Amino acid sequence: MGDMSELPLDGTPMAATPLTRAVLEIDEYAAGLGWDQPARLFALVDTARLRAEEPEMAARLGDASGDAQDTLTPVEQEEVPADAALDEFLGGIGWPQAVAGCALTVERLMLPHSAEASIPEGLDDEGLTRWVAEHPERQEVRMTVAVLRDGSRESALRLREKDATTEVLTGADLVPGLAQALSATFAD
Repeated sequence: MGDMSELPLDGTPMAATPLTRAVLEIDEYAAGLGWDQPARLFALVDTARLRAEEPEMAARLGDASGDAQDTLTPVEQEEVPADAALDEFLGGIGWPQAVAGCALTVERLMLPHSAEASIPEGLDDEGLTRWVAEHPERQEVRMTVAVLRDGSRESALRLREKDATTEVLTGADLVPGLAQALSATFAD
């Protein structure tokens, strides 16, 4: 058996980069809240900088000790308004320089690519939403997408029917449109 000291205590998989670790940490947090949750926005701050500049906040976030080298701390922001279009909401966000990146977790319905050919023509947005919600092959998915100021991105996808930490998919380009919208919040 391998060295157990290298396994994370919270059950999240080992991750290669600080951004991937932050995305998986946010995914695990959202999973603990259950499904049918509103979208959640997070600032990503350099953990060492947070400890140096805001030690009380770091302590409240449970990040007051340990190795802070090359880690990011997610800080949940105010609630995303449920009645606002996500693209419009994100378009109104600007971040201070102390924020290294940001992340968003949101639940959506998805269809397999094979269902795209059967989408009825002429549906407006409301009709399409209703059609997807009633489709027998729909999948509920929680997407966690994060970006850094330097353009780095990472995503985690969790299907409701496979709701386990070991079933979370990760990759930089899983949700490119949302990653692009989050990156735009750092545009000058």
